[in-house]
Amino acid sequence: MTSMIKVAGSEMPAVGLGLWKIDAEATASVVCDAIEIGYRHLDSAADYGNEIEVGEGIEKALIKGLCSREDLGVDYLDLYLIHFPISLQYVDFETRYPPEWLFDPSATKPSMQIDPVPLSETWRAMEALQGKGLVKNIGICNYNTGLLHDLMAYSKIKPSVLQIESHPYLSQESLIRAAANYDIAVTAFSPLGALSYVSLDMASDNESVLEQGVVLAAAQRLNRTPAQIVLRWGVQRNTAVIPKTVNSDRLKENLALFDFELSIEEMIAISGLNKNRRFNDPGVFCDSAFNTFYPIYD
Repeated sequence: MTSMIKVAGSEMPAVGLGLWKIDAEATASVVCDAIEIGYRHLDSAADYGNEIEVGEGIEKALIKGLCSREDLGVDYLDLYLIHFPISLQYVDFETRYPPEWLFDPSATKPSMQIDPVPLSETWRAMEALQGKGLVKNIGICNYNTGLLHDLMAYSKIKPSVLQIESHPYLSQESLIRAAANYDIAVTAFSPLGALSYVSLDMASDNESVLEQGVVLAAAQRLNRTPAQIVLRWGVQRNTAVIPKTVNSDRLKENLALFDFELSIEEMIAISGLNKNRRFNDPGVFCDSAFNTFYPIYD
């Protein structure tokens, strides 16, 4: 299996580095280390608060001659995504960076402030960015099938990528199939499931997919780690995966997915772990963290 997936006539590495929850002071060195190891797919966002440090890491890699500007597109973005189909009141970077979800954190009861801008208007702005050459591809995150069908009806430039939470506990088979029917590549965030969410009290310790028997059995058969088995399940479904780590050995481990293959029976068994368990759900975390009930999934 190739280590690349097709994206709008081009290609994207099937394994990337997710930069959510990497401390700003560590980000530059992690990014430079990842590039040296072989990563060419970095997943970042303003909301993570480490974009400047990501740029510093890329600059370090360029200075060291680890890659060329064309490899990482520093004068433009290879891919720009709508992070959530949630339109918040604008907060200028000069006022606060990252703007975050709370409109005024100093308020007596801080909350999200919704700006009722149609998603179609946001997409027109995304199309304009691509038209100006500032981004090579545009896409979406956290859309459901209804929003996806609607977008395909009005878009002049079709989305190249759909990024969604997906792991064995949330396989999202119908949504991934719908995206494939539209020739839209899919990237799975949180591909290892609960690991990123335990520290945020959004998952419990006993929800780790890495301890499931079918995962452990495949790991033993193939002499691989449980994490490699779960990530391989993701790429073998033809989705890109963007696991997060700051550990050099784990960075290497997460890339080493293309010299082994899960059997059909193992793929079916791991997919059978699905229980529609969504860890990253605005209908839950917006209410508990931002004093605003704002579900986007039914």
